[in-house]
Amino acid sequence: MSAKAIREAAGKDLLRKFVKSKKLAETPCAVVTDETKWSELTEKHPWLLTQKLVVKPDQLIKRRGKLGLIKVNVDLEGAKEWLSSRLGQEIQVGAATGKLKNFIIEPFVPHKEADEVYVCIYCERATDVILFHHEGGVDVGDVDAKALKYNIGLQEDVTAAKIKTNLLAKVSSEKQDMLADFIQALYQQFRDLYFTYLEINPLVVTDKVYILDLAAKVDSTAEFLCKVQWGDLEFPPPFGREAFPEEAYIADLDAKSGASLKLTILNPKGRIWTMVAGGGASVIYSDTICDLGGATELANYGEYSGAPSEQQTYEYAKTVLSLMTKGDKHPDGKILIIGGGIANFTNVASTFKGIVRALKELRDNLKEYGVSIFVRRGGPNYQEGLRVMRELGSSLGVPMHVFGTETHMTAIVGMALGSRPIPDTPPMDNTTASFLLSGSASANVAAGGSSNPPRRTSSSSEAPTSGDASHGSNSGTTTKQKHIPSPQKPLFTKQSTCFIFGMQNRAVQGMLDFDHSCQRETPSVVGMVYPFSGDHKQKFYWGHKEILIPVYKSMEKAMKLHPKTDIMINFASLRSAYDSTVETLQYPQIRTIAIIAEGIPENKTRLLVQTAKEKGVTIIGPATVGGIKPGCFKIGNTGGMLDNILASKLYRPGSVAYVSRSGGMSNELNNIISRNTDGVYEGVAIGGDRVSWNYFP
Repeated sequence: MSAKAIREAAGKDLLRKFVKSKKLAETPCAVVTDETKWSELTEKHPWLLTQKLVVKPDQLIKRRGKLGLIKVNVDLEGAKEWLSSRLGQEIQVGAATGKLKNFIIEPFVPHKEADEVYVCIYCERATDVILFHHEGGVDVGDVDAKALKYNIGLQEDVTAAKIKTNLLAKVSSEKQDMLADFIQALYQQFRDLYFTYLEINPLVVTDKVYILDLAAKVDSTAEFLCKVQWGDLEFPPPFGREAFPEEAYIADLDAKSGASLKLTILNPKGRIWTMVAGGGASVIYSDTICDLGGATELANYGEYSGAPSEQQTYEYAKTVLSLMTKGDKHPDGKILIIGGGIANFTNVASTFKGIVRALKELRDNLKEYGVSIFVRRGGPNYQEGLRVMRELGSSLGVPMHVFGTETHMTAIVGMALGSRPIPDTPPMDNTTASFLLSGSASANVAAGGSSNPPRRTSSSSEAPTSGDASHGSNSGTTTKQKHIPSPQKPLFTKQSTCFIFGMQNRAVQGMLDFDHSCQRETPSVVGMVYPFSGDHKQKFYWGHKEILIPVYKSMEKAMKLHPKTDIMINFASLRSAYDSTVETLQYPQIRTIAIIAEGIPENKTRLLVQTAKEKGVTIIGPATVGGIKPGCFKIGNTGGMLDNILASKLYRPGSVAYVSRSGGMSNELNNIISRNTDGVYEGVAIGGDRVSWNYFP
């Protein structure tokens, strides 16, 4: 999730610095930990010696007042005494148990209960929302039911007058101007500082406005935009879960890499450890482990994806294995699941070599802790990766069971937990290289199909007529949607062509290989747009022939030279994907834009989705591998390499359509559907971000 909680002290510090309201009181805040020296703290904050104080933990704990975790109206000695019995103490909040390690001390603000109000701002898909209730405090109750709500358009200008009208009807007239001015300034910084959630309860309104209690989340993907304002903003773990140095190490690796490397320690004493490729796969493996009764033994959650290098996967694997083989041993031994779906573009052999290095290095530890290893993976060069794993299994000295795409992705979880038998000989797919022979009729057989695969009779890979019932027609009547323009023709046909934004030669060659296997008459890629070089041409292969595809420095020139091309596949980085997509939306010929980048700030994505909807343009993504229409068109790396295209029968249309959040899981669906039906008709991975695809609510 890109929305991450921050400490109360950090949130208040941001508001003190940037909320431009003369009515906001400047209340200081002192942070206390077990390393705090009181002499230094009072020197830095002399007001501690002269004012009445409020003390409370700052560890993302809700309802602190009702839990007795707030001490009010005490002097410094009283604060010290209260802290002495709580700092470092282990407490239970709901189902979570943790130590109190971080406290804040603030000046006590004398006020009446009638001075307390409630304010909350949060993001929805197409609007921002301000909730306001004229009564606040610990007994505010169900604010969703009681509070007034102001829905704000993404580009709406918010004024004090609008705030008064929509929110402050029950506030006394002498306080309305002050509150309206503050809420207007607060909302402006909510936008500018990329908050996703901001709750103040209570907000005290007397001669000035005082923020007494704050809960806040920010969009962590906006760090590159807000680094100057945010500074070194910390994202603490939820209460009850300790922050481990290994998590910080992997987070640092992730920040320095174009790949994705994630690790969260759930239970360091757990028996079941995972090393999963792909964000979607990591969720499915964790869910399956919990469904089969392993929730209390699940030790970690994480994933590696986005084509990490051999060295990066080595570092990741070594970190997981080191955590797994320290501390107490388990009487039944431990389980390591090295799982994943069918990769679209990650080189499985390369990543497995990194994992193999780590397994060899910690061989003795694995033996000592009685570790059993279960492996399942597919994707580019996966046969070589599995071969290396099987060779290692014969010499590693611990049980290792290795499976490929012929085994269901989560089957190894059942085997590991004893609910499913482990086959003596893993099933193997029959393969042949006859598809390499141009024009060979056995290409279909190589993919597991017949030499004359069945065609759909009820629909076609070509564009249907305007009266096709599947596109809005029903007995001569149509249903019009006011805000979402309905496409007049399919997004992709056998004549569809696209631009590629970015120098993505590997993805382009994969698309051309797919086109050729589908027997398209012309390539689907007409040109690439790359602003960082002059106009030139790049060499690619169309079957056995060499062809040249132009690269344009200017998007405008590309559009003029190819006026019938209506698809843009945007491979720009997260920093430039927004601007390049906005530029693309200026050209009316574009009907579909696929945004590949992961980590675009949510506010930027919401604006893109809104603008695209107004222009009748379909957005696929962000954070997507794309989509595929077998026999017609595929986006970028979707569907993987040519061997997987053939194995999953993606060179011709089947009867099953799907929508997926995950790129890896879309390829897994291609495999499952091809094994159990006549194949995929169309599939799209809409993206893993909270806001994605403007035609999918």
